[in-house]
Amino acid sequence: MSATPIIAQKSPFPTDVEAGETYFWCACGRSSKQPFCDGSHRGTDITPVKWEASETKKVFFCGCKSSANAPLCDGRHSKL
Repeated sequence: MSATPIIAQKSPFPTDVEAGETYFWCACGRSSKQPFCDGSHRGTDITPVKWEASETKKVFFCGCKSSANAPLCDGRHSKL
């Protein structure tokens, strides 16, 4: 089934990440563990985005699922 991502929220998810850790960003907007995948995309053609932190810091994961810089926020939510 083809699917359109659901807007999880119209702002980014500030998240502390650890260097060398791998994260799976929810691209469908259906996950109950935002901004990360919980498998809710199953049955759609949307898959999570694998992202590895290059350093320990706070990043801003996209909440609107429209970022051209996915999985990170690019400010596109301000135009929704």
